[in-house]
Amino acid sequence: MLSNRQLFFEHVAQTTTDPLGLEIVSAEGIFLHAADGKKYIDLVSGVSVSNVGHTHPEVVEAVQKQAAKHMHLMVYGEMIQTPQVQYAGLLTSNLAAHLNTVYFVNSGSEAVEGAMKLAKRATGRSGIVAFHNAYHGGTQGALSILGNEQLKRPFRPLLPGITHLNFNKSGELSLIDQTTACVIVEPIQAEAGIIVPDIQYVKALRRRCDEVGALLVFDEIQTGFGRTGRLFAHEHFGVTPDIMTIAKSMGGGMPIGAFVAEHSLMKQLTYNPALGHITTFGGHPVSCAAALASLKVILRDDLVSRANEIGAVFREKMQHPRIKNVRGEGLFLAADLEDIFIPDFMKFAAQNGIIFDPFLFNSEAFRIAPPLIISKEQAIEIAEKLVALIDKFVKTKK
Repeated sequence: MLSNRQLFFEHVAQTTTDPLGLEIVSAEGIFLHAADGKKYIDLVSGVSVSNVGHTHPEVVEAVQKQAAKHMHLMVYGEMIQTPQVQYAGLLTSNLAAHLNTVYFVNSGSEAVEGAMKLAKRATGRSGIVAFHNAYHGGTQGALSILGNEQLKRPFRPLLPGITHLNFNKSGELSLIDQTTACVIVEPIQAEAGIIVPDIQYVKALRRRCDEVGALLVFDEIQTGFGRTGRLFAHEHFGVTPDIMTIAKSMGGGMPIGAFVAEHSLMKQLTYNPALGHITTFGGHPVSCAAALASLKVILRDDLVSRANEIGAVFREKMQHPRIKNVRGEGLFLAADLEDIFIPDFMKFAAQNGIIFDPFLFNSEAFRIAPPLIISKEQAIEIAEKLVALIDKFVKTKK
């Protein structure tokens, strides 16, 4: 009989030639437990998914209760389902007034696809502006606006009419013009290595979109739900989008995504043609129940403030000659290292019980994004362990 490891490598499609390959049998809080009994500290959170921690009891209870009531009923948008409407109500009550309508989908990539379609439908334009070193997903539309040619080249031709700008460079905003349907931007760039733009740049971006009638889309898929020390990252800049995409931590560990916009804007997907966007499993009731429970935990336990408090701990405690800086907002951090090959250090850290990951478009930094429920004591211990691991790793390379 084949082991799980053998089945994984023989029958489960991989995304790289060298996956981490840990067999995890359970997870709780900030910890992952492997089949061999080893415990790992999770500094990735499933790439900003597990904001309320792994298997949060209130999320688990919500999943179990909803699964016992009903699961899939009908293609999305046809029936009133309690988890969907209650979640949409709570979510929008915590957003700007015009972000009042939620279109539920299955993932971040699909949320981006829906936002792009809505912008084209609403403006009658086809041009889309995105940014170098931005990541928006792997479907063909999302890939078209992704800001890295190496990841896109094998799949061309992709969507036409895409213009890429340099992030945080105000002089290029004039390239947004009357042919632009929308500008899609991460309020804080993630895979570029946690790049926080200037406030004035984000405000200028909003003004330029207003001047030419383009819609501003904020991709909050990684930055949402308290990760950056605000409920959503755009709140740092005092700027709100016309459309917002969300996913990842939205479901408390369950798969779900959405794009959010004003009601009259979103309604344009219902006619000329009807079914302007459609999804079978979008807003799955079990996922919506989990999302509702997760958001209630984030708000009740003020995990937004916790992100700021614990982020400050990592900044203070991670001092080492090889650490050039620790940057970002909240618990959305990047540690820049000097003269250390990140993939090798990542494997070394995993061998020593700490899981982190690199950035797609920054080879000199690693991600610090633990679940937001992490305690101050845990953060201090982890930061000290990371600093000690750098010394141990450097010695192995001599």
